[in-house]
Amino acid sequence: MSARWWLVPGWWKRSLKEVPSTFNARVETVDTSAMFRDSFKRRRCIVPASGFYEWTGPKEDRTPHYFSAADGGLLGIAGLWDRWRNPEGADIISCTMVVRDADEWTSKYHDRMPSFLQPDQFNAWMSGEAGKEILRSTPPQLQEWIVSKQVNKTGQGDDDPRSIELSLI
Repeated sequence: MSARWWLVPGWWKRSLKEVPSTFNARVETVDTSAMFRDSFKRRRCIVPASGFYEWTGPKEDRTPHYFSAADGGLLGIAGLWDRWRNPEGADIISCTMVVRDADEWTSKYHDRMPSFLQPDQFNAWMSGEAGKEILRSTPPQLQEWIVSKQVNKTGQGDDDPRSIELSLI
């Protein structure tokens, strides 16, 4: 299933422009926040990813870092989804990923990181058997490298595989 990023709860009555930031769902409040709690109970997903970005440095000159699994495999990120009907009557499926406090290594780059799931945790997450504890499990070994600042420009080369190549700045 494909989905739009930034979760829009099914009960949302205002325009999409008025949706508060739902890019990420914090593990601490995923089960209590009105924006996420229903999806946490009933609509979980796994977001497959080859990696993710974090930025360091001053706002006017951010350096992008790419993180991926050390073994080169796919990452499974705990996610939530929902279906919202827009004013024109079309169903919009949207999603978000769950984030947690960064582990010691990742905290050099950012204070948060995705909540990763291991393959043997997928069924427990998807079935709802697992609670929030699964979202704080040990993350996979990650690797990191600096990539081109081209990724700082939204919509420019987003699907270009060269965007994750090592940059020699």
